[in-house]
Amino acid sequence: MKYPKFGLLLLSFTFVFAASESEPFTATIFGCEAQKVIGLVKKPVNYPIVDTGQEKFYSDDKEIRKPALEDAFYGQDAQYIINSPSYTDNSDGTITDNVTGLMWQNAMGEKMSFEEAIEYVKDFKLADYDDWRISTIKELYSLIQFNGKAQGQKAIDPFIDTRYFDQPQGNPSLGERPIDAQTWSSTEYVGRTMRNDETIFGVNFIDGRIKGYPKYNPRTREPNKMYFRFVRGNKTYGTNSFVNNKDGTITDSATGLMWQQTDSKKGMNWKNALKYAESLEWAGFDDWRLPNAKELQSIVDYTRSIQMTESAAIDPLFNSTEIKDPEGDRQFPYFWTSTTHLDGHNPYDSAVYITFGEAQGKMFGQLMDVHGAGAQRSDPKTGKKKDYPQYFGPQGDLRYVFNFVRCVRKEVIK
Repeated sequence: MKYPKFGLLLLSFTFVFAASESEPFTATIFGCEAQKVIGLVKKPVNYPIVDTGQEKFYSDDKEIRKPALEDAFYGQDAQYIINSPSYTDNSDGTITDNVTGLMWQNAMGEKMSFEEAIEYVKDFKLADYDDWRISTIKELYSLIQFNGKAQGQKAIDPFIDTRYFDQPQGNPSLGERPIDAQTWSSTEYVGRTMRNDETIFGVNFIDGRIKGYPKYNPRTREPNKMYFRFVRGNKTYGTNSFVNNKDGTITDSATGLMWQQTDSKKGMNWKNALKYAESLEWAGFDDWRLPNAKELQSIVDYTRSIQMTESAAIDPLFNSTEIKDPEGDRQFPYFWTSTTHLDGHNPYDSAVYITFGEAQGKMFGQLMDVHGAGAQRSDPKTGKKKDYPQYFGPQGDLRYVFNFVRCVRKEVIK
């Protein structure tokens, strides 16, 4: 970790934190309890980002030892620990996330259509609670863990902590693939995907992705059915509170993260993205880094899209570089994260990106938005520029490989 360039000053304070407006408490520093100090410490964040759980280190194509500061691939996900996942099994069918304050349903039951789930949750009662709701995409994504592993359509280790959460796989007897076990959120895409399909965002905890899934079967127009994991508590989770610091940075007081207001303005491979972030000196700070998958997803604005607002899916306080897609149309780039996505024939050679423009793919010979702005997929970490863009997989995912960067900073444990 890089540290600010000033001497160490040892003082004793008691800070007053507020778990709520009416519940202050004091913290003693260096063993001395000082007096109540008003206004020196802000309320704790109400949108804490749970760590991804990634603890190993990777190069472009293999597992490696922990990189030192000057090594290639320094600054990747496992280099920084942020709010380690912590759950409590309440032994009543519910699980409490001790980081976010959200309480979750353990077992999800049968698949339902979106409309069925909306009606079902109104009368749903579990563990004597009747205030359950369908989770937003940001609430649902808080549960993902990138120590999971998949191989294409084959499940290996789910991307969720199965010590606490029941995670089914697709049912082969129904013609389903193992990965056909997606969990829908309450977040509807403000654009359309595929062939003008109404779309709901969901997380696939079998292969580790956010995608938009059509609400209705495009052929039969019958409602599609997915799993739902209901949630309760902390209704502010996932709500950003951005402040323009007027120095080229944006602070989100909801998460406690500071962001680079602009982006890299150019694409680069994953190794160079890590180097770019770790080398950045911006607004008087030199402790910038490449955000992990969950941090970067936290600043997606799911009320915005190029289709609806003619903008990137991010608050207008941020500057977003425009690009041209392979057909020459206006688009916004994919953005690298520091998180390796353990999927595919070589599980080490791809890293997670977040789409702030359309998550494009080529289907039926046509380039289209297949999964929506705010999707999370992955690209190969490196390649030859002349070979990209390419199209990959059943939805013809558009691969750029040379993706953009928006840096983040916050003191974390290394």
